[in-house]
Amino acid sequence: MKLAVFGLWHLGCVTAACCAKHFEVAGLDLDPANIAKLRTGKAPLFEPGLDDLIAAGVASKRLRFTTDASDACRDADILWVTFDTPVDDDDRADVDLVLNHIRRVVPSLPSGALVLLSSQLPVGTCELLEKEFGASGYRFACTPENLRLGKAIEIFTQADRIIAGYRDERAKAQLAALFAPFTSQVIWMRSESAEMTKHAINGFLALSITFMNELSLLCERTGADAKEVERGLKSESRIGPKAYLSPGGAFAGGTLARDVVTCINLGEKFNEALSIFPAIKQSNDRHRQWALRKLTQHFAAAPKGAIALLGLTYKPGTDTLRRSSAVELARALHNRGFRVIAHDPSLQALPEDLGFITLHADAATLTRDAAALVVCTEWPAFRTRTDWPALIAAMPAPLVIDATRFLSAQLGAIPNLTYLTVGSPA
Repeated sequence: MKLAVFGLWHLGCVTAACCAKHFEVAGLDLDPANIAKLRTGKAPLFEPGLDDLIAAGVASKRLRFTTDASDACRDADILWVTFDTPVDDDDRADVDLVLNHIRRVVPSLPSGALVLLSSQLPVGTCELLEKEFGASGYRFACTPENLRLGKAIEIFTQADRIIAGYRDERAKAQLAALFAPFTSQVIWMRSESAEMTKHAINGFLALSITFMNELSLLCERTGADAKEVERGLKSESRIGPKAYLSPGGAFAGGTLARDVVTCINLGEKFNEALSIFPAIKQSNDRHRQWALRKLTQHFAAAPKGAIALLGLTYKPGTDTLRRSSAVELARALHNRGFRVIAHDPSLQALPEDLGFITLHADAATLTRDAAALVVCTEWPAFRTRTDWPALIAAMPAPLVIDATRFLSAQLGAIPNLTYLTVGSPA
């Protein structure tokens, strides 16, 4: 089987590199600089193990990269569309960008080829493209992406299950062969159901997060402890220990929010008066300001010291700053006249638009000039390689804001520390 993987950022690079262990793969992207880097065995972003996997694929000659659609597609059995669908500041997906790329490339495929959509696109996309290209013999299927930044290779190659939406039996047979090296658990359904399943999963996870964070606000006011309530919730057999219920920060990065907004838009499109999806967005948008509210309540005006951010990336295991809640907080603080400093182990420099942040090379120097420390990205090294009693002692009036209680074991016994967490009683 020959694959063309179209759209080589996080999802696409992982997909191409993992599939190249089993199939012939042509990675297609229209950015020449990106392709040039990939040909040297280097991904355009950080993901543990990804560079080595790409380099191994290139060395084996089962993986190659090109900007030429006809070169990538002319003998492909499957075109796997893996664009990271961009979102704007209101979490609206730029669906047209992805669709226009697909429309540009599909005619380069052999007649009868299968186009597999993993980019986050609204339900109905397969049907839309089938109507446009069905007369030319092209077929469309959907497998929602399951990208986990920092664990992407493990999740792809050892999938607990794969959702697959298809229209005809030939497509099912092709997909079964494609997925066989990665899992024996494929959940088959019609295309629309697979597309909707992605909206449903992300919407339910978003609902769980916002539910717990709203409950945590009541805990802060009433003397209840949200972490204790979490234990009680998860002990309920109808909820369970793996439920996405833990007090902490708002969901960020666009992945969950994109599907929440997509469902809001679908409700508007079909004139259905939805209540839950708009409420999820409203609640999460407010909770995104939790750390900022705590800081502005504590400091009537910008303090002499800086606000120190521990971690800047979207999540640990990546160097991605896009849609990072830490960056959002930094901008808000800067706009209010606060001085911002930060340390992140994956970053040696910052883009020009974040030049107002002073980047420190290590956590040891971060607290010396800090009026407050905000735990933003939960890098494991912050727990194991940091002398927290010494760092906190360097602060004149120690204040730590740690939404998820990530450092509670390290900071809990330090005297004279004001330690603020989501859902803990005042």
